[in-house]
Amino acid sequence: MPSPSTPPSPSAPITAPASADSRMWHRFLALHAHVEHRLSTALQRHHGLGLSEYRALGFLAAAPRNELRMQELADRLGLNQSSVTRLVGRLHAADFTYRDVCADDKRGVYTVLKDAGRARHAAATATYEATLTAALEEAAEGDAGAGTAVAALRSALG
Repeated sequence: MPSPSTPPSPSAPITAPASADSRMWHRFLALHAHVEHRLSTALQRHHGLGLSEYRALGFLAAAPRNELRMQELADRLGLNQSSVTRLVGRLHAADFTYRDVCADDKRGVYTVLKDAGRARHAAATATYEATLTAALEEAAEGDAGAGTAVAALRSALG
């Protein structure tokens, strides 16, 4: 039996719920959990970054002037305001970002990427990409259905 911190295998049998859509969705979520777990472990181990931190640095790197309002960053990460505030606090403490006040709305606060944050994100990107590909391939090799889904997603979205 896997430990509580180990996500279910994408090929783990699904016994409930009974509908085809529910079974499909649960298998998709298991694939997602498998990939996210692998990415999170690799980024933390090799670069000292959480997965949300890595993604936040990436969104900031891609943003105009390398800055986003807190709510924009929360929306892109799929986090609530409180969670993104804690995440940005960790990025600031690591000296990867700084806060800036919005010039036309003094209540607005931007998170701005610093060179150290850009460098950490760039260094972690190779690990992220290699781990992502390996996790998807591992899932595909272990489960023909996951393999078909990965191939279809690559074809449709790639």
